[in-house]
Amino acid sequence: MAKVSADSVKNIVVACEAGMGSSVMVAKQLAKQLKANGIEVTHAPVNQLASTTHDLVLCHRSLSQRAKQAVPESVVIAFDMFLGDMNIARLVGALQAGQDISDE
Repeated sequence: MAKVSADSVKNIVVACEAGMGSSVMVAKQLAKQLKANGIEVTHAPVNQLASTTHDLVLCHRSLSQRAKQAVPESVVIAFDMFLGDMNIARLVGALQAGQDISDE
């Protein structure tokens, strides 16, 4: 289990299968929600995670094991739905409230 404090999260990468499509939509939505917190949100294919600058990884549950293998020391948060997912909402709330975030 990896853990990170909200204050240290400055870069989030939304990992996807190929780098296009739904993950771009999630990244843009998240970037708008976290802009006031000074957090940059990008997206990248899961097989390129090791070469990205990130403090936290967000990905669809189907990619979470691959993401964790690619960056085992990073917090990897999995979501199930590209719109209206509770895990994404909880992540945003925790970041805005300054809480620690873990991938348990």
